[in-house]
Amino acid sequence: MTRKRLGFFTRLLDDAPAKERYRLATEQIRHAERHGFDTAWIAQHHFHEREGGLPSPLVFLAHVAAQTETIRLGTAIITLPMENPLRVAEDAAVLDLLADGRLEVGFGSGGTPTSFLPFGLTFEQRGATFADHLHLIQSAWRGDSLTHPDNHLYPPAPQLAERVWIATFSVDGAVRAAQAGHGLMLSRTQPRPADQLALTLDQIQNPIVDAYLAALPSGIAPRILASRTAFVADSDEYALKVATPGLTRQAQAHSAAGHTVTGDSVTDYICQFDAHIGAPHTVLASLAEDSVLKRATDISFQVHSVEPSHRDTLRSIELIAEHIAPQLL
Repeated sequence: MTRKRLGFFTRLLDDAPAKERYRLATEQIRHAERHGFDTAWIAQHHFHEREGGLPSPLVFLAHVAAQTETIRLGTAIITLPMENPLRVAEDAAVLDLLADGRLEVGFGSGGTPTSFLPFGLTFEQRGATFADHLHLIQSAWRGDSLTHPDNHLYPPAPQLAERVWIATFSVDGAVRAAQAGHGLMLSRTQPRPADQLALTLDQIQNPIVDAYLAALPSGIAPRILASRTAFVADSDEYALKVATPGLTRQAQAHSAAGHTVTGDSVTDYICQFDAHIGAPHTVLASLAEDSVLKRATDISFQVHSVEPSHRDTLRSIELIAEHIAPQLL
């Protein structure tokens, strides 16, 4: 059986100004590389600094590429409807060369309705725009002529067509990703149906995985990335102490958005937000109950929405590498 790839994921949400967030995230990725992580993933968010600290992921990854050697660098995700697709194709092609072929490209349609308006789009247009932009990017990477017979992507990047990942919450999205031969990106948490609040994350995501595998063309190897919240500390007590403020804020935001939150303790929030928090043995026991992880080819861990300090994030990376990865991968 092929070993799963171990990933570190960040939304660049350290409690600091933007420049310092970028420095800390770079250090965290370098730390993950030193401890044997295979991949590093970053998110893109426009305007809302408390949701994510980075509007320009390919620019940031070019900076990280210059300071790393082996770790693969991925976007999770680029919000494609808001982008000029040819510029994305070009920037990704240049970055992949600078990174010696280490780029992985994850795309999604985006989820913050107000972010679309400054880009001349409505939230309702995102699906159709996403499909159009993805088609154009793939065409450019294949080397197709672009409007005029003399126009072809430079530098050429046919290799990137094999490294596309699609983020989705739905069975239909998984089927589309599979039919195109793309990788499937699964979120760290998903909203529960109003009448099925007790569903576990794997009960929601296993049907998505089933649909993806069933629709994958013959001869195409599956690529399934499961992102998970995991904050590992040297003791359960310390992990819970660190996790309480961030998860409480997440619960308050969740409730303010009209979603149901049951209970009022950090233990309640850990369960509802699909977080794995504690000492290594506690986190391993928690992860063992997530059946999706057995089916994934890639697993990426993020500390959000725990929001620990930079030092605690580095320690979590170390503990995951030392205690979690050998058992999980």
